[in-house]
Amino acid sequence: MNVIYPLAVPKGRRLSCEVCEAPAERVCTACTVTYYCSVVHQKADWRSIHEKICQLLIPLRTSMPFYNSEEEWQHGLQQLQQRQKHLIEFCYTVAQKYLFEGKHEDAVPAALHSLRFRMAMHGLSSVELVPAYLLLAEASLGLGRIVQAEEYLSQAQWTVLKSTDCSNATYSLLHRNLGLLYIAKENYEEARYHLANDIYFASCAFGTEDIRTSGGYFHLANIFYNLKKLDLADTLYTKVSEIWHKYLNDHYQVLSQARNQQIDLLGKRFVNDTGLDEAQEAEAIQILTSILNFRESASDKSPQKTVFVLKTLIMLYYQMMNSSKAQEYAMKALTLVKDQQLDVQEQNNIQELLSLISAEEDHPIT
Repeated sequence: MNVIYPLAVPKGRRLSCEVCEAPAERVCTACTVTYYCSVVHQKADWRSIHEKICQLLIPLRTSMPFYNSEEEWQHGLQQLQQRQKHLIEFCYTVAQKYLFEGKHEDAVPAALHSLRFRMAMHGLSSVELVPAYLLLAEASLGLGRIVQAEEYLSQAQWTVLKSTDCSNATYSLLHRNLGLLYIAKENYEEARYHLANDIYFASCAFGTEDIRTSGGYFHLANIFYNLKKLDLADTLYTKVSEIWHKYLNDHYQVLSQARNQQIDLLGKRFVNDTGLDEAQEAEAIQILTSILNFRESASDKSPQKTVFVLKTLIMLYYQMMNSSKAQEYAMKALTLVKDQQLDVQEQNNIQELLSLISAEEDHPIT
């Protein structure tokens, strides 16, 4: 049974729903430290994040054990703080991934967990809360809840205003989400202002050609596309493609050099990876497939630009070890190159990628 009986709850203790903070009526029987107001919210939290962190919540939501010395107590406290930090980042990454995949409803519980862990660790007015507020704002926008998104963004803005040590990366995220808000309101002038600030602060934090800056260019390109300024949109989409292509190609070259050695110091074959976390991989897929759709639907099709995006997607999926998708895009690129009679070297490059993908399928890494 996972129903809470009011008489069994100690007097003066209030049990709140994990999702909406309403009085709780149910408890998760797996961890016994997480409460819900309804079956609907319990299922939503389980599907989003709770299944992944259920057992990790127990030491955070129960009393610390008795220690025999100050040294042991300090060690226990450090372990607790490390668990909190891990869950803050993990929940944040999971929520981001859901947003890039368009699963806005699933992103909300994960973002709420990240926010509450941040509050417990840093206090109620820390600038560390801002990234979680921005996730919740973006999820609200995706669900069409503009008023709620504005509330989260106002909270984020107020927290930033009170802070004396806000990073350029946080300013970038704030302006990006404000830009998304004004895009949703179709106030493109205000959206352009905030996205320009996003690009500025991201460039200060990471550099103008960094993948973490590319999101600002991408959203700005979307605005110009909506305004039918296709030349400007094309220029920015090209820049975004080039940023991701350079990152993935550089990483691919490193992997290729490692593969030539065949084995590492432990005697195991090197395994592909993108160097990205799950959220960044989802962002790359979202951005690059959107640009590919733009290229393929444009009236003045540019096959070379389309092939360029396809090659970037091939490298992405190859490094994600998704051979079927990599092969799908490689075949698509090869067909386009042959049909359009593009450069022979281009055809050879794609054929080389296709052979590499096929070789991985024939000899999977174990």
